[in-house]
Amino acid sequence: MHDNDLYPIGDAARRSGLSVSAIRFYSDAGVIAPTRLTEAGYRLYDLHAIARLEFVRTLRELDVGLEEIRRVLGGESTLHDLLTAHLEIVERQERGLRAKGAVLRTLVRQEGTAAQETLLRTLVSMSDEEREQLIDGFWNEVGADLDVPVGFVERLRQLRPRLPQDPSAAQLQAWVELADLVQDREFRDAVRAYLQFTYTTEPGRHFAAAPVQEFMYETGVPVMEDILHLQRSGAPVESPRAQEAIARLVRASSALGAEQGPGERERMASYFTAIIALLDEEGAVQDTWFDSTHGRYVSLVAVINGTPPVEEEDERQLLAWMVAALRASVPEG
Repeated sequence: MHDNDLYPIGDAARRSGLSVSAIRFYSDAGVIAPTRLTEAGYRLYDLHAIARLEFVRTLRELDVGLEEIRRVLGGESTLHDLLTAHLEIVERQERGLRAKGAVLRTLVRQEGTAAQETLLRTLVSMSDEEREQLIDGFWNEVGADLDVPVGFVERLRQLRPRLPQDPSAAQLQAWVELADLVQDREFRDAVRAYLQFTYTTEPGRHFAAAPVQEFMYETGVPVMEDILHLQRSGAPVESPRAQEAIARLVRASSALGAEQGPGERERMASYFTAIIALLDEEGAVQDTWFDSTHGRYVSLVAVINGTPPVEEEDERQLLAWMVAALRASVPEG
């Protein structure tokens, strides 16, 4: 078999994977001309032409148009440019299908109507600016005249959904649910009621104060990460590393308005002990309320943003370890 061997159209069809009628069509359309015609007018194809036919079949399976194929075969455009353009089309179609799937799954769960479908399709196709406006509207209403420390609502507002350009089905579903929730009057009222109840009285009001928030989410993060690592690893509270971490915590507490002095460790231990007691009494009920209101907002935003899920910590154990470490260094008597 040689490159200059010629094959009738039936053989060309078998080798290229195209039908005889398709090869005739591409010939008549000027896409792939036969290598030669016999005196009787039969089409003959060499291996190079058959390879081009197979290439055309591949491009057609990717929904590439005949005019685009002509330009590539004629050297007017490169294959790389063609495939890049069609990859963008396929990815856009894929995103559209994911959005449609998210809408359909939500409608199936909610037994939605045609009107709801229209609404949901609008939600997933929103621009970034429109999404920002939707979230701003939610926090503007939830936080209006809320009796909480200054700046607390603004810090809560900073946790926002950022739907990526190529979202997964789970991210789209989370966005559909969140967009639906933040426009729901009952959900807005429930979040507002939770924040009002939790952060207008102690100890919540203390936690919502600017110095504590700054410590929790900025300056105190390295200290608490170290303490959490030590507690998880089972480090003895009397160990040098544990005492060094606790000393850093005590020093950092000055940012929270605590007075530094000989009794500061015991004061902090007593404070954490009171929190443990509060969790024992109300933790389960409070968690349920949080999970269905502000916690639901937080968890959905985490899914949309692709944030790894936060492992549930046994807060009582961590606080108990901190209390023991604080008191381990308190002189007896």
